[in-house]
Order: sequence, then structure tokens, then C-alpha cells
Amino acid sequence: MGLYTTFAAKILFPLQEKIKNHSTVAVLRDMERSQWLSPSEISELQLNRLKKFLTECENHVPYYKEKFSSLEFSAKNISSLDDLTRLPLLTKEVIRKEFDRLNSDLKESVRLFSTTGSTGDPLRFNISKTRISHDVAAKWRATRWWNVDIGDREMVVWSSAIELTKQDRAKHLRDWVLRSKLISSTAMSLRDMDRFIEEIRRFKPKMMFGYPSSMTLIAQRAEKQGIRLDNLGIKVAFCTAERLYPHQRDVLERIFGCPVANGYGGRDAGFIAHECPEGGMHITAEDIIVEIVDQYGNSVPIGETGEVAITHMSSTGFPFIRYKNGDIAALDNRKCACGRGLPLLKDIHGRTNDILLAEDGSIVLAVAIALVLRDMLGVNGFKVIQETMSYTRLQLVTDDKYDKDNGELKIKSAFKSRLGKNVRLDIEYLEEISPEASGKYRYVVSKVSGQMIN
Repeated sequence: MGLYTTFAAKILFPLQEKIKNHSTVAVLRDMERSQWLSPSEISELQLNRLKKFLTECENHVPYYKEKFSSLEFSAKNISSLDDLTRLPLLTKEVIRKEFDRLNSDLKESVRLFSTTGSTGDPLRFNISKTRISHDVAAKWRATRWWNVDIGDREMVVWSSAIELTKQDRAKHLRDWVLRSKLISSTAMSLRDMDRFIEEIRRFKPKMMFGYPSSMTLIAQRAEKQGIRLDNLGIKVAFCTAERLYPHQRDVLERIFGCPVANGYGGRDAGFIAHECPEGGMHITAEDIIVEIVDQYGNSVPIGETGEVAITHMSSTGFPFIRYKNGDIAALDNRKCACGRGLPLLKDIHGRTNDILLAEDGSIVLAVAIALVLRDMLGVNGFKVIQETMSYTRLQLVTDDKYDKDNGELKIKSAFKSRLGKNVRLDIEYLEEISPEASGKYRYVVSKVSGQMIN
């Protein structure tokens, strides 16, 4: 690390966290040790933390006090992580209905947060200082895996109103001191992207961080304009908050000239997993237990795809226990070459309404559609909108290299082979793809899969 980065990471940021009364530095120190434990040692660590966490919920959270009693479940008597499956799944509907009773009666400072509502159902919940400290430490640890640290120049491509409405004098000062610069991707016109490209070239970040969709659009615009971004010294592009598609990884690695690190999590479920340089998607197992369940809430075998259920053992104040976050993924039982004992995730397919359903009811992964379109000459952007099981719209952004007649024949043939021969596909040609209300650019939106799968 350079001198300033060392000063920021060892003095400035820890001082900020201490002023906030966060335990981030101590948590990071523990996490950097525990990541090297064996899988069995990490499982034992999880069990001990789960007992402590569930005992607190049993004694101080009205909703769980009642649930545990009705199920004759005692936290102190659990002997295996599998005992967690005796408890009910937590859904957004339950959180909305039981919001008050999900708050702990222990006196701990909490803040009200909400999801962006990109799936059409924003959620409000409380997060304690304990959990914030653990989530920040998990992100910090994963950042260091890539030989960058707090204080290295960071360009953040973000559009969440929660961040953008905090651009007050204090935050501007903090970002300046820690050398973090925000690009607001809420607006992504050609003029905006040209301005972003110039800011990136002038700032010369060591790391990029943000939505893969927005960063991909910026990178593609730079390439089209003949502007190089691979000579700036960018070491890594951290992608988060959206599904990272293979074609986006290819674009970002080629144009930014750096590896891409996928991060998986959310404001509600926490920092769930992060990719290491060896390609393993490591779960933050010290804090989080990940279950993969079927539509009935039963655990599926390791390696099989299902819905994600999260237990965040540092979500004191407002517990998340077996919380269904709406994502699809699978557990991975292989050992990562990096040597860390942290368990792995794979096949993270995003939200249930990022998945299409064929006319026979079978699941069609978004990547199967993206692969068809990404290699077509002249196709610069796309969005698939499944209105019904029998009707889908495709929005396309093309240039003069696109052969409309042959292109449409190829696209319709590919869609019908995946979705069904009776499915109607309408193709709409646009100047640009509009973002969601959250500012994210979603490539696949199904209005039926979320309802059908759940």
C-alpha cells in the first residue's frame, strides 16, 4: 500500500468508525483470522454464534419469543446447524405485518432502512450498529483480497437515493479524505456517459465499485468512442447489487483492463458472499448462514438450485432468521484454491422475477437469453420483458451494423426454442434502454416467474 492508503486504512477510517461507535475494526481483525479456519472449525464457530443469537431472539424479540414457544424450540438445546430448519421462513410479508414485534426490547441503537423496491415491493426494516459494523467489516475484508484497501482511489457508480441524498458537506469531506468519488448513474444519456468517462480518466481510480449494468454501459461507450480505460491502473472492478452476467464480465475485464470481483448481498440480507481472486464465491460464514430451499421451504441437496434463505447472526435489534430474499442460487461443496475455509455459493441467478418461465412451466435462466443477444453484431443493448407465459417483449438498441431481417429471424427462433413454439415475441427498437425506478438496468424482467415460483 502507498503511504496515504496506509494512513487512511489504519488511522482515518478506524477513527471514523470509533466516532460512530462501530466495532468494525475489531470485527475485521477477527474475520481476517477466521477465514483461514477449516470448514469444520467454521461450522463449529457458526453453531456457537447461532446459539447465542437465537437465545437473544428467544428472550428479547416478541415475535420469536412466541414462535419458539409454540414450536417448543429452545435455542440453548440446539446441537446442529440443521436445527435451524425447525424455525419458519421469514418473508417480506411477515416483516411488514410483524414489524413492531420483530424489534428487540434490548436497548441498542438502530436505523430504519429500506430496499430499493426494484422488484416492485420495497421493504422497510431496522438495522443495528452491531450489524452495520459486521457488514462493513465483511466488505472491507473482501476488498483486501484484491490488493486494494480503503484509501485507494475508488470510483463508485451508484444511483440509490439513499446514498445520493446524503451528499452533504460531511460526506463530501469524508469521501475526499478517503479518496472515494461517486458517479450518479441515475441519468445515463450519451452526454452523461461521456462526462463519466472523462471523470474516470481524470480520477484514475485503483478500483471501480457499482452496478455491473451501469459500468458496462460506460465501458461500451468508451470503446465505441475509441477511448482507452485499460491504461489507468485500475486493479479491480467490484460488481454488486445486480446479477452479473458473463457478457458484462467480459466487457468490463477487456475495457477496464482488470479482473472483475462479484459481490452478492443486499440491504436487507447483508453482505452475503464475495468472489476471491481464485474465483470462489465465499460466504461471510462468521455472520451468515445460507440455506437453499425449494418452493415448500425444504432444504435442497448441495449443488442444486433453489431459493436463498439467509440467517444473519449479527442482525441484533431486528433479526433476520431464515429470510427469503427472493434470489435463486446453489451451494458449492468444492474447496477454493485460495485456501480459505469459508463455504461457497454458485449459480447466483438473481431475483425470481429475473428468471423466465417457458410455456410448459420450466425455468429458463436469464443467461440463456443474454447469450443469444450479446454476440449479435450491431446489438448494443437489450431488455426482455415477459408479460405472460405466452407473450414476451424484447427491447433492442442497435446500430447500422445490425441486420434487421436476419437478426429478427435468429432472435425469434432462439426465443421460441427456449420459451416455447407458441410464445409470441414482439421486438421494439429504442434509442436507449430506460433504467428501473431504482436506477438499475435490468436485462430480464418477468411478470410471471416470481408469482409462479413462490
